[in-house]
Amino acid sequence: MRYAVQWLRSLVYVGQLYFAMLPIGLAFLPWALLDRRGAIMACKTWSRWAVWSARWMVGIRTEVRGTPPTNEVVIASKHQSFLDIILIFKSIPAGKFIMKRELMYAPIIGQYALKLGCVPVDRGKRSQAIKKMVEDVEKGRLAAGQLIIYPQGTRIAPGVKAPYKVGTGILYQELGQPCVPVATNVGLFWPKRGIYRKPGLAVVEFLPPIMPGKSKAEFMSELEEVIETASDKLMKEAGFETTSMG
Repeated sequence: MRYAVQWLRSLVYVGQLYFAMLPIGLAFLPWALLDRRGAIMACKTWSRWAVWSARWMVGIRTEVRGTPPTNEVVIASKHQSFLDIILIFKSIPAGKFIMKRELMYAPIIGQYALKLGCVPVDRGKRSQAIKKMVEDVEKGRLAAGQLIIYPQGTRIAPGVKAPYKVGTGILYQELGQPCVPVATNVGLFWPKRGIYRKPGLAVVEFLPPIMPGKSKAEFMSELEEVIETASDKLMKEAGFETTSMG
């Protein structure tokens, strides 16, 4: 019975959350069309609503640990569900994501993503997209802000191991910017797929930056180690037992 009640609460939460995109998106649209700051404010307003309503509608409390960066950096994050996107974006001044190209065509989301400076990437063509992105940064065409990338390329459920892709290492070397790793446990409460939302404390943690100058192999090894170790620690803190990395 308790599960059924929580599932119904989750259904209402998810429905109202996606509905809220429409009035918020339309309210900020004139400003967003004229100024990127309008698009940033619209998305932050929706993110704040998502976090606030999650607390009282489905019992998900949220916490951001560490120091969110404000300078030009690459943010490399563990990706478990849409909630880590919300929490990271809400915490930094001008986040922009490397995103699937298909999202460009989603109503409201796609238009705002482009205004934020998000970088659309074709599946299977990441290397070409990364090369172009580096060129755009060097020529000043890419909007300033914090570039967010998911090193594993997609959402990974808690406890599931998946390889880290080399694209983050290429960006780290080519851009010459610090890389801020981010760990999370949000997938325990807001799953990769499905309606059910589980009450609890969902955390994203900004870890100490990895400064420029390391080899690609050294960087990728350190990045995976710190993100996976910190994420496992957060999940264990929430009562989820993880297997250690081999």
